[in-house]
Amino acid sequence: MPLGQRSQHMVICGDDGLAHRLAVELDAVCGEAVTVVLPSRRDQHGADIAALHRDPHSPVELIVAPGPDERTLRAAGVERAAALALTYADDQVNMTAALLARSLNPSIRLVIRMYHRERGRHLERLLDRAAGVQGESDASTTVLSDSDTAVPELVAAAVGEGHTLQVEGKVFRGVVRAAGTSPHTADLATLAILSGAHENDPASEDSAETAGLGGTQLLPDTRTADRRQFTHGRLMLEEVTHHHAPRVPDDRSASRAWLRARLSHLPWKVFLAREVLAVFGVLAAIVVALSVATWLVEDGPLWRAVYLPLLDIFTMGDPATGEGESPARRILQLIAGFVGLAILPLVVAATMNATEAFRSGSANQPPAPEMADHIVLVGLGKIGTRVLARLRSTDHRVVVIERDPAARGVAYARELGIPLLLEDATAPGVLEQARIRHSKSLLVVTHGDGENLDLAMAAREINPAIRVVMRLYDDDFAATVSATMRASYPDALTRSRSVSALAAPAFAAAMMGRHVLGVMPVERGSLLFTAVDVAGHPELEGRSVHEAFRENEWRVLAVGAGSVPPAAAGDTLAGIRYDRATGFDWRPVHGRVLRAGDRVVLATSRQGLDVLMSGVQPHPGRRRERAGE
Repeated sequence: MPLGQRSQHMVICGDDGLAHRLAVELDAVCGEAVTVVLPSRRDQHGADIAALHRDPHSPVELIVAPGPDERTLRAAGVERAAALALTYADDQVNMTAALLARSLNPSIRLVIRMYHRERGRHLERLLDRAAGVQGESDASTTVLSDSDTAVPELVAAAVGEGHTLQVEGKVFRGVVRAAGTSPHTADLATLAILSGAHENDPASEDSAETAGLGGTQLLPDTRTADRRQFTHGRLMLEEVTHHHAPRVPDDRSASRAWLRARLSHLPWKVFLAREVLAVFGVLAAIVVALSVATWLVEDGPLWRAVYLPLLDIFTMGDPATGEGESPARRILQLIAGFVGLAILPLVVAATMNATEAFRSGSANQPPAPEMADHIVLVGLGKIGTRVLARLRSTDHRVVVIERDPAARGVAYARELGIPLLLEDATAPGVLEQARIRHSKSLLVVTHGDGENLDLAMAAREINPAIRVVMRLYDDDFAATVSATMRASYPDALTRSRSVSALAAPAFAAAMMGRHVLGVMPVERGSLLFTAVDVAGHPELEGRSVHEAFRENEWRVLAVGAGSVPPAAAGDTLAGIRYDRATGFDWRPVHGRVLRAGDRVVLATSRQGLDVLMSGVQPHPGRRRERAGE
């Protein structure tokens, strides 16, 4: 196929869980060939992708290569591909491959995973300019961060609030309304009818995404929502209207309070440890004995009798070689010298050990004895640091545990004055030191599934009612753990989250040319929120808001003009009330007809977004139900 004549073929280059999750997403909704480039079939992710490749119903092809060089990209078909996703954990590798891919295929759609935000913005502009079609969606460059995508959901699960959606500075969230409750004035739309299995927890790990039959139903019609609201919980989109501005204390008083807190928490007691007291006690006894002996054999004041043995012990004295020195003085000086040789190494060792213990203990900033109703965060790596930053922007109090003093977020936690324990969270007593017994949530985001589970079980033994949010990769393992912990602690909430699973829908949507505003997990499924221009979409253009709705696939949440005049923002224009912050009418009249110049915010299922944007239903063989997906 000539360069520029693209198929719907898509390429994924990656070496971790995100590549696998992305392949699963595209396998489920894309309907076209997907080629995955990965270093090995033998690791866990490679084996999972290879299993997709072996499935006769799957369009996933596999290329094993050490890296995304030119030869590998050509073999993967980048020259004719519609989209390329680069999901390596190394920003430099992704940047190099993106530049190479743009030179091979100027019209390819690029989706790049990058941690460094500023570098990502520069790369987006550079690659769009290199394509020569800046502003056209077909050759767009999208830089995403899996952590930025997943962190809001992790935080929402930990604080017990709905998953949030931000549109140009305005905040919305998903809130569960229990069965039989009346609508709230802040509710904008019904997003889902929840299965009755785990009420009050829209992110439960046990239910599959279904379209009825008593299970979770995404984007139900009004009649169904009204009928089932008395028997099932509902997930509603709520407008967040109240914001609490953080209190800014006086700089001087804040500094004094911080200094007092730090001094009171310093581990001064390490200098009173048993071994330190023993060594210095022996030294003191020897000094007393030698002082008494010197005072008995030498003339002079008492202070001189103490001073001379100290000089002798520390080898700082004047040798007793003068004519007036007595033999007893010489003997005592020799004894003091030998005692100094024996005792001084012990004194130095005890002092160094106490100093090291003091330094290590000083690195900790334990919580105040009265702290309660806080969130304990374990792990300050890439994800943990972003989670801490988001929690810090709220009114929630946080205590952090991190074993590595050089971890990415340790300096940030110190800068914010967050209580910090540089300890192994699995060690005895560490969770108690974090006051886990009095906390409301435990959020564990370390890399090991086993370690995260150990911490969750230990925390539950101390505080059976604590809300537990674990970062777990393996779906089967996560479902088993969640079900077991819910059975053991029925009154407490347990949630497991995978960063790659939370991020994959946004990456997949970007590969298909969709601009995703946010992703909201709903039990084992998810909803995507996207902004779409009405023009060119027959399912939207010329239809009313009510007629544009498609059950289980998409719902119009807000309507705005393609370019709202500044004077019209916040004013009534042609009978439409636009929000000053977003330029959208978030309560559109159902009879409002969508025109070519309008732009809408949609809530869609993954399949619904693909159908809306492509107009093609996925192949039935690719719409398989997977347990745990």
